[in-house]
Amino acid sequence: MKRAEKKLKLHGFNNLTKTLSFNIYDICYAQSPAQRREYIEYIDEEYNAERLTGILTDVSDIIGANILNVARQDYDPQGASVTMLISEEDVLSRDQRELAASTEAPGPLPEAVVGHLDKSHITVHTYPESHPDNGISTFRADIDVATCGRISPLKALNYLIHSFDSDIVIMDYRVRGFTRDVRGKKHYIDHKINSIQNFIARDTIDKYQMIDVNVYQENLFHTKMMLKQMVLDDYLFGIDEDDLTAKERKEITRRLKREMLEIFYGQNMTRMPK
Repeated sequence: MKRAEKKLKLHGFNNLTKTLSFNIYDICYAQSPAQRREYIEYIDEEYNAERLTGILTDVSDIIGANILNVARQDYDPQGASVTMLISEEDVLSRDQRELAASTEAPGPLPEAVVGHLDKSHITVHTYPESHPDNGISTFRADIDVATCGRISPLKALNYLIHSFDSDIVIMDYRVRGFTRDVRGKKHYIDHKINSIQNFIARDTIDKYQMIDVNVYQENLFHTKMMLKQMVLDDYLFGIDEDDLTAKERKEITRRLKREMLEIFYGQNMTRMPK
């Protein structure tokens, strides 16, 4: 039988600040100028400020937050931003609070909600773009979930990954500041973690290649994820795989893989790695 972890007894408010930052990428092949315009229009409609506000509202529900203020904007010619100020809303039962406080299990998927949060904010910004040279278009969403208190934004991790068509996900988690226990001792982190992967659902881990770069002494955790399997039809916009010759399919796949690898490793490549 697993022994229950001894709870940290604090003096006053938990002053630790925990921030989870995402870069989420969706990659597409749109061959003609008209197809590229249609892709950008599709992304702008699918992830407009209203839809993004809905996603962030769901995140606030998952972590039990009270929304204080929402600022949102759709941009011309493309892109959108939403900023949400939130505060603690202690309306959960004792069992729900204890479950929300646990950091041992992955957070909920989109169909599940339970959580608790202290004062903080959530933001999202989108960046759709394309280039005519090789037909590749990308969509990037930058998301920040910051909390102040005993609850980690890692609880919203799985919901956010599943809310976007994510070919690549780059995540940073950091705990800043300190809080004091009843004896006056400073604590610079209040939960166990050795990797962001500890909080990712198993089905997601199985689908992605992952790399960790962690600085434990500074409570800095970095994880990059890239889909292992590529189904070409999922990346084509305005055409089907059956419309392409074998040579075209091979070349488009090469371009898509190169784009993904360059984003994943953060550097341009003159040739594909073996």
